Amino acid sequence: MSIHWPIIKRLIRSPRRVVMIDDRRSYRAFEVLVGAMHVADVIRARCQTRTVGLLIPTSGAFPMAALAGWMAGKTVVPINYLLKPEEMNYIVRDCGCDTVITAQAMLDFLGSNVDACVFAPEGGGGGPPTAMKNLVRLEDIDFKGVPGFEWPSGAADDDLAVLLYTSGTSGKPKGVMLSHGNIEANIAQIRAWVRLEPGEGGDVVFGVLPQFHTFGLTVLSLLPLTAGLRAVYTARFVPARIMKLIREHRPTMMVAIPSMYNALLHAKDAAPEDFYSLRYIVSGGEPLPRAVFDAFREKFGVTIAEGYGLTETSPVTNWCRPEEWRLGTVGRALPGIDQRIVEIAEVPSAECRVPGGGGVSSAKCRVPSWREAPVGHEGEIRMRGPNVMRGYFHLPEETARAFDERGYFRTGDIGRVDEDGFLYITGRLKEMLIIGGENVFPREIEEVLNAHPSVKESGVVGKPDPMRGEVPVAFVELAEGAGDGPQGTGVEKALRSWCRTRLAGYKVPDEFRVVGALPRNPTGKVVRRELNKMLAAAEPRASDGSGV
Repeated sequence: MSIHWPIIKRLIRSPRRVVMIDDRRSYRAFEVLVGAMHVADVIRARCQTRTVGLLIPTSGAFPMAALAGWMAGKTVVPINYLLKPEEMNYIVRDCGCDTVITAQAMLDFLGSNVDACVFAPEGGGGGPPTAMKNLVRLEDIDFKGVPGFEWPSGAADDDLAVLLYTSGTSGKPKGVMLSHGNIEANIAQIRAWVRLEPGEGGDVVFGVLPQFHTFGLTVLSLLPLTAGLRAVYTARFVPARIMKLIREHRPTMMVAIPSMYNALLHAKDAAPEDFYSLRYIVSGGEPLPRAVFDAFREKFGVTIAEGYGLTETSPVTNWCRPEEWRLGTVGRALPGIDQRIVEIAEVPSAECRVPGGGGVSSAKCRVPSWREAPVGHEGEIRMRGPNVMRGYFHLPEETARAFDERGYFRTGDIGRVDEDGFLYITGRLKEMLIIGGENVFPREIEEVLNAHPSVKESGVVGKPDPMRGEVPVAFVELAEGAGDGPQGTGVEKALRSWCRTRLAGYKVPDEFRVVGALPRNPTGKVVRRELNKMLAAAEPRASDGSGV
């Protein structure tokens, strides 16, 4: 089934209902449908390629433009506007689109970077890139009157609906191919998992997540339109404004990332009654620090429930419903998802890391094999289901590596499942450290560090060590007012003592490096590969074995 036909039917059913509100205006159902028809006319006239790009800030205009793309029979490519020009250029060239729909607010935001961006040549063929002349501003489209009627294109389950570009192992973004069936299945899975009330007086979904992100696309944009909910959007995360919108619109469901919830803890005048309307308050995108969870519960009386998913799974695979909440879990798998925990076995591998250097080794290391882990034991999370991607665009080898011999998607995440089927995320396979033969996941160390009152956030990576294989190194961003100098030496001693009373000795970081700000991606998540670069670029530094 296509994504757009259920949305069209829902819009026709209640044409005067307000379906979306953003920073500039509200949208009634008929306005969304007629507006999408106008944009679809422009896409048919201008776009000669199979794909059409969207470069639009978080707003009601984004789902309207996406709907237009599908009505015109195109694959939609949301473009991350927080990327550098060369990265946006790569996405446009890789997907081969010749037209991008944008808005003046986005051009104002990008400023001079617009001039540095280019498009692939007409038709997506070879040759030198042309200037950004195929940019279509929504403000230049005549939305008055009746659009030319053309029956919206249909789509089969396997037809490509969206290309979402995510970080690649080569350093270049890779396009995740999500079909109409993938996204439609995930929306149906969510609706089967939690009770959502449509129509006037029904559920109101509130969010500030970028809609080029898989979470923002499926959960904040397409789910409300399909299920008949109202959506409230704001383009920028400003805690005071977020609280104002919550008070004004009384949302029943809020989806955000941990750093946003952490910021709301310090919002001026925020009070428990501000959150009383929320039935679902969900955290996703990265692990929720225990310190943020505890502080939110203590200050506002609100229990944040975690969810889990990946771009490759459309994205939601797990969601801890409020009525079955338990600490530290991301919930059980949604209906139709076959989720397994596969043991990390010690087997010979040609891809083992060599302490202190690269190259091939015949030494033993930990890699996932296909043996399901016992209940409560850690392993790699793998899954199958109708929501799992078709593969990576034009990357057959990467696609092949992403699936195992039984057809399960390799998430690369490490977790365990309890006797009731609740999933606990404990780390990333690629981030796993092997210290003296023991598996250590950075997240466990970071949770301990983040609970210290002097720490705003931390990131842990491994450093080669001739005796133990590798040792953990902690990069720490201090809370305001913490530290007693540029390197925060006193804080380092306090953190070492803190860790030694809460972690096994081999898990205590070998070094604590205080930084002004941790490297983060556009959604605020700490980028571990950048920490590795910082570690490699730094001058050699002696380990502190002073016993402080």
